[in-house]
Amino acid sequence: MPFSSLLSPGHTACAGCGMILAMRHALDILGRDTIICGATGCSEVTTTKYPTSAFNLPYIHSLFENPSSVASGVLAMLNRKNLADKVNVLVHGGDGFFFDIGVALNSGAWHRGDNVLYLCYDNEAYMNTGIQASSSTQLDTYTMTSPAGKKSSGYQRLKKDMPAIALAHRLPYVATATIGNLADFDAKIKKATSINGPKYIQVYSTCVPGWNCAECNTIKIPQLAQQSGLYPVVEYIDGKLASVMKVPKDTPKVSEFLKLQGRYRHLFKDAKGRSQIRKLQELANDNIIKYKLK
Repeated sequence: MPFSSLLSPGHTACAGCGMILAMRHALDILGRDTIICGATGCSEVTTTKYPTSAFNLPYIHSLFENPSSVASGVLAMLNRKNLADKVNVLVHGGDGFFFDIGVALNSGAWHRGDNVLYLCYDNEAYMNTGIQASSSTQLDTYTMTSPAGKKSSGYQRLKKDMPAIALAHRLPYVATATIGNLADFDAKIKKATSINGPKYIQVYSTCVPGWNCAECNTIKIPQLAQQSGLYPVVEYIDGKLASVMKVPKDTPKVSEFLKLQGRYRHLFKDAKGRSQIRKLQELANDNIIKYKLK
């Protein structure tokens, strides 16, 4: 894919950043008639460090928690000018915004039925501020607020099911994707633009420093997350499961996904860690059954 005309080179995202890759693809599909309301986080600080901007589009950043409220105001303006059918409104940010800090205001916007696309770059932690756990963080992950050691094997809670929360708001379109299959992600962005009302897409996006992985594995790790069943890729239309991305017949073990990331290195050191790997494998197996991924 050539350089985007809507997201300029020269942003400050890390080498191998999955978020910036997903962002570039999304913006190129949404097109020039798009207004972005962005949350605080990597998607903001890497692209709009004052007084510059990597966006060749209107971009608004207010507070961490309120892009959806800002988007409601943007929609009101567009409706007043009879432009609402001609302009895409995008709210984007990381899992810290979608899963935690912005969840209340997003809930309000979803309940109002605002015609906005909500795009979550899911890298499973607050990466911008130094790799702190969020409610998107997976079980047993090492973060700065859930370190692994003699007393703990890392984060001790299960990842929040944000797509289920979106579905509980009766959104007409809810989907997950990974940067491991950009054709699938692109198709879901395109489909979302054809649907009126609030749309939620969650894309699993590699964070090289946060996951402590090699840049060359930016695509491979999300592929293994999906192929193992640990990160199910699904699509709902009007509340009904419309499609799933199947796992391969020879399904990779979750351990293949884990071993490429330093955030799970502690699980391979002893019997306790290996027992936790088995728990993560059980989660993946449950996903395969729940979503009929085989």
